[in-house]
Amino acid sequence: QVQLEESGGGLVQPGGSLRLSCAASRSIFSLYAMGWYRQAPGKQRELVAAFTSGSNLNYAESVKGRFTISRDNAKNTVYLQMNSLKPEDTAVYYCNAKIVTYEGTSNYWGQGTQVTVSS
Repeated sequence: QVQLEESGGGLVQPGGSLRLSCAASRSIFSLYAMGWYRQAPGKQRELVAAFTSGSNLNYAESVKGRFTISRDNAKNTVYLQMNSLKPEDTAVYYCNAKIVTYEGTSNYWGQGTQVTVSS
């Protein structure tokens, strides 16, 4: 019920910053959750940051204090501001949305955007 498109990835040096954007095809106000996941080579996809129902926030311990998730409901867009980037942040970053119905939870994913942190 929603299409997601990420943008903003790229190559950045350690200590640098990037801002990722996730544009949704519909209003994000009523979604159960929206957030960002990432998957590094050889590793499982992991939660980076997310809004959950009620606008609560959830961050991975590894990014707390460095990354900030935000949203603009009028633009149907969620952002991930990434500061003080480290080489271990290198991964494909995916936007995620969850819709909860009586049948259960449905997950929707963007195509992903590559973030590479390297000197």
